[in-house]
Amino acid sequence: MTESAFLKRREASWREFELLVNGNRKEIRKKVSLFPRAFRELTQDLNTARAHNFDAAIIERLNILVNEGSQILYGQHEWSLKIFARFVLRTFPGKVRSQWKGIGAAFLVFYGLAFFTGVLCVRFPDLVYEFVPESEAAGIAESYDPAGGHFLAPLDAGSRADMFAYYIYNNITIAFRTFAGGVLAGIGSLFFLCLNGIFLGAVSGHIINLGFGKTFFSFIIGHSSFELTAIVLSAQAGLLLGYRFFIPGGLSRSEALRRAAGDALPLVSGSALLLVAAAVIEAFWSPLHTLPPALRFGAGASGWILLFLYFLLSGRKGEEK
Repeated sequence: MTESAFLKRREASWREFELLVNGNRKEIRKKVSLFPRAFRELTQDLNTARAHNFDAAIIERLNILVNEGSQILYGQHEWSLKIFARFVLRTFPGKVRSQWKGIGAAFLVFYGLAFFTGVLCVRFPDLVYEFVPESEAAGIAESYDPAGGHFLAPLDAGSRADMFAYYIYNNITIAFRTFAGGVLAGIGSLFFLCLNGIFLGAVSGHIINLGFGKTFFSFIIGHSSFELTAIVLSAQAGLLLGYRFFIPGGLSRSEALRRAAGDALPLVSGSALLLVAAAVIEAFWSPLHTLPPALRFGAGASGWILLFLYFLLSGRKGEEK
């Protein structure tokens, strides 16, 4: 590609982008759906100019535009309820749909291991201690023993608030560890995803063997849809970043990571919201053991169905065909 042909073909786009970044935020909002694509094309132009060793003035001009566009696209934005609502109703579910193959694979790994480990532990009860320390397994079993004196003890508002804070900390820690493991070429995220699946299966099998399945599953089903989905999405986000760090696909490593972050960060942010919802349910709804089991199972099943419909349908209007 010659320098003159390159200028002739792309000059108009650069001028349009210059007018956009130098204009006011209202103009940017009007073209918010077009801005990411224009920015990607500009970044590709910069890489092309560098690769062909075009005139330094052209490279400098493109570099300035890329930096200005990056500040707008990835810089801090003023928070507003409208932005939050757009993320919840459009951006988050849209990103989940766009990554459905990877997320589907992660779901199969997580639940496949959980089911397989659970069956093994039901068939061979002592196997649970290969996955869960004996003291920890005993503590978990005591928590779901319906004959325990603490089981039906009423909780005051302070106790529920303490539980909420604990669940937030615990859930966020698990999800962040799963996401951060992606720095090891995605292997860390996959490892923690598998580890959580095995732990869930082992605990479930152990509780079933003890005969506490009814109290255990009626407790976890209320918040499991939000919590477990968040863990899987966090793993997918970590896998995306880890994969692109080591396999940039012909792009510079920084550009590959920037593009991967465009998919990964909404998944992580959405997972955090799911974990907050899970903590609220786990602290204020799940411990209500006096409610009929049918009601608790029905509410939990409804949560799974509504979450599935949310990801399937929310924000479809206006999506590119």
